[in-house]
Formats: sequence, C-alpha cells, structure tokens
Amino acid sequence: MAGDEGLPTASVRSAADLPSVIAEMVIMGTGTSIGVPVVGCCCDVCLSNNPRNRRTRSGVLLRAPEGELIIDAGPELRLQLIRERATLIRAAIMTHGHADHIMGIDDLRIFGFQLNSSVPLYCEEFVEQQIRQTFSYAFTDPATHSHQFAAPRLRFERINAGDKFEVLGLSVEAIRLKHGELPILGFRIGNVAFCTDVSTIPAASKERLQGLDVLVLDTLRRDPHPTHLHLDAALKLIHQLSPKMAYLTHMSHELDYDELVQELPDHVRPAYDGLRIPIAACESPNNSLP
Repeated sequence: MAGDEGLPTASVRSAADLPSVIAEMVIMGTGTSIGVPVVGCCCDVCLSNNPRNRRTRSGVLLRAPEGELIIDAGPELRLQLIRERATLIRAAIMTHGHADHIMGIDDLRIFGFQLNSSVPLYCEEFVEQQIRQTFSYAFTDPATHSHQFAAPRLRFERINAGDKFEVLGLSVEAIRLKHGELPILGFRIGNVAFCTDVSTIPAASKERLQGLDVLVLDTLRRDPHPTHLHLDAALKLIHQLSPKMAYLTHMSHELDYDELVQELPDHVRPAYDGLRIPIAACESPNNSLP
C-alpha cells in the first residue's frame, strides 16, 4: 500500500526508526545524459506536468557529520545545489568520467575560495586523467591566471575499487561496477548504496551490496541497453540483492513516474530529484562490512 507521496508505508523506515542515522543522501538528479524533458521532444513524459518527471543529470548531495560533499558533478550542479540549499561543498567523489557526471566541476570553484583550500576530488586514476584533460585550465600555474577566481582550486585523492576511505566523518566503500565495458565505481555508505550507470555488477561486488536498507540503482528504460540496466534487469538484480528499499535512477523519458509507481512492487520506487534518504550505520556484525 502506497502512502500520499507514492512511497510504501510499511517497508521503508523513517529516519526516526533507524537506530543511528549518521548522514543524509539527497538524490539531486535522476535523469539520463540528455536529461528529461528532452529538448524538442513532445512525448507524454516530456510534456508531463508531474514535477517528478523532470529529471536533471545524475548526482548526489551527502550531508555528512563534518560537512557537505557530492557524488558526481553533472551539468546542472549549481542549480541542484541551490535547489537543495547546500551551503559549502567540501569534497566530491566521482563514479566515472563521462560528461554528464563531471561537467559541473567548475561549479566547485566558489567553494575552493570559501574554504581557502583545494576541494578534494576522490576518483580512480583514469578518471583523474579525464578530468585533468577536460578542465586543464584548473591545473595550470595560478600565476598565469588572469585573476584569483579564474579557475577552481582542486586536488585529487586516489581511490580504487574495494577501497574504504574516510571523508567528512563518513566511511565510504568503493565498489566495482561495469558500465558496458567501462569499469566504474558505485559507493556504499553505511546501509545505503548508490549504483548509477551500471549494466552489470561483478559477483564479488554483489557480496558488498548485501544487507542494505536502501539501494539506488540505474534503470534507463524498458528495453535492453548495452551500457545501462533496463527495468526488468534492474528488478532481477534488486531481487538478488534484497535491499529493504530500492530506488530507480538515471531514467530516460521512456519511464513515467506515475506508471512506475503503479506497477512496481512496494519496496521499489522511482527516485525523483530532491529525494532524501537517511543513512544509518550498519546495524549488526552480520551486516557490517569486514
């Protein structure tokens, strides 16, 4: 049975019900690489009056014990942060280097100067190389800049699949995913995992995604796709991983919010821009990460 917000009333625990809420995840963007509505498209979803069918590019805001950080930096990052009333982004974690996940990096420029230090970008080596190439002006000698605000102040923190690292009071685990043939990262924080732009999950990574309160999972469309999960594949994977709740993200204009709410099982829902998810620490030795 769904409640007034189209969310299940029995299977999802509120922040008050969770034993130790350590942070909050805000899903800032739930759209695919071209966003929804699609420019020039007259389909029912693109013309919909339902605000939950308006999807900016993928990204997450984390409100952690020691400040705010983001996962990915899509093209609408500034607008997303304003909408969510973010204050000071102190770090960014990157899943991979595709344009719809990194092209908002310049919007971090204001935070480097507010902090008077470089904003750390946590990513794999080849993602660092892509970012350095795309934003080359950010990594030149500051003495060559026309003024002190001309480029973002950034520094890289290397992470690899399987790493567990601390950032702003949160313990984050990097989990290997496959985006077609491209190796990318998903992230588990407490009992919540964010897995976007995924088509397959290696067996070892599935073990790291057990015991979740919430799984946020890529679901592009209804028909199969070479680099993203489609609806049936996502539902099969959710059944295998058995999270208490799953939210579908990175959705195209082929997926209508209201239609999905009507057809999905109670413990699965389409995410929407602005969705807030409380993050609890792992509850027991059986669910904790070794």
